[in-house]
Amino acid sequence: MNWKTNLRAGDLGDAVRLELSCKKCGAVRFLTPETILARRGGDQLNLHQVEARARCKQRGCKGTMRMALVRTGEASGFVGGIA
Repeated sequence: MNWKTNLRAGDLGDAVRLELSCKKCGAVRFLTPETILARRGGDQLNLHQVEARARCKQRGCKGTMRMALVRTGEASGFVGGIA
């Protein structure tokens, strides 16, 4: 089990974006939880099911997509050291 099987679109926050990249042609598009929830039955799908149904929108490709979670918050550096 991984994060895709444990999470649904409703579990994600408002500032979260999901990156979908095509395994065939490499095209990238972004998805928000609101767009998943707006579709019929989208509130019942786990993220691995959304990834399995996603297809590339590029002309003539229709390849399968790989989902990644995009972090939009600040990155914090390592604070500490070796004692």
